[in-house]
Amino acid sequence: MNEIQVILAKYKVSKQVKSNEEALNEIEIKTGFKLPEDYKNFLLNYKGFENLIGEEYVNLWDLNELVDQNEEYQIIENLSATIGIGSNGAGELIALEEMSDGKIRVVLTPLVDLSEESHIHIGDSFTDFLQRLDKGQEWFSELKI
Repeated sequence: MNEIQVILAKYKVSKQVKSNEEALNEIEIKTGFKLPEDYKNFLLNYKGFENLIGEEYVNLWDLNELVDQNEEYQIIENLSATIGIGSNGAGELIALEEMSDGKIRVVLTPLVDLSEESHIHIGDSFTDFLQRLDKGQEWFSELKI
């Protein structure tokens, strides 16, 4: 079991009954965002999740609600290099952001002010984001961009 699977098992994240790679491909086409492999693996193998990881509450959206949530919150049209993957339940979006060098990082940003200037870096990858939460790192203890 890899580290991400260990963390997800620890927090009892439900597994998908059936992987849906076609839906995953449609998400990338609709959003124009190339999802990183660790996050694709999560979407294909696990259902959405809403509970604490470490000390922080997270709501990670399910594969089937990802496009709808991004459209509803107008994330893609306001943040072209960003795709929402969930929220913290307190009005802030958890998202993947593609940097100018092509790397993907995880950010936290207010849903009321969808601007890149408001992004707070909370993970170097989806896996790193989960590891930080599991180790008890608080959202705002991270150094600013």
